[in-house]
Amino acid sequence: MLRRSQGGWVEVICGPMFSGKSEELIRRVTRSKIARIPVQVFKPAIDDRYAVSEVVSHSALKIEATPVADSMQLLKAVASDTQVIGIDEGQFFDDGLVEVVDYLATTGRQVIIAGLDTDYLRRPFEPIPTLCDRAEYVTKMLAVCHRCGGPALYTQRIVQSDELVVLGATDAYEARCRMCYDPNEPEQPRLSL
Repeated sequence: MLRRSQGGWVEVICGPMFSGKSEELIRRVTRSKIARIPVQVFKPAIDDRYAVSEVVSHSALKIEATPVADSMQLLKAVASDTQVIGIDEGQFFDDGLVEVVDYLATTGRQVIIAGLDTDYLRRPFEPIPTLCDRAEYVTKMLAVCHRCGGPALYTQRIVQSDELVVLGATDAYEARCRMCYDPNEPEQPRLSL
């Protein structure tokens, strides 16, 4: 006799900046809210670019979110009746996020994580690549290249900094295609119109 599984699962939405990852996370979580499924959304406390207690997409879509300092604080903040958990900017969490997400999924919850899978030098940006390996569903988003308009899979930093994490949006980064990406070109000349 076949039994329907009551287990949870993991969904990862990844890709470069400006590819619609947060927008897709908001869309999926909103569908669950419409279905009256208990949801919670979390974001790293470090990300206060648009709002402290909301996930806000570059296109200004937003949803209420709880800012947390790390993966253990996230785990402690999950309510017992929550069935769907949204996590934005997963690349800013510690590597413990992988175990927390695994645990939440094994307790029957649907966990949706959005984040960059590579950094501005095209290196794997943990913990997103490991989460992709553990996820039942992975959605790779593409942006539009800011240079040529083609499909962009990379994030180009356009300001000078050796730091791995520089919070910013169009002031610090552009989406680039394979042909337009240049790791040796950290600052691009800007045209004034």
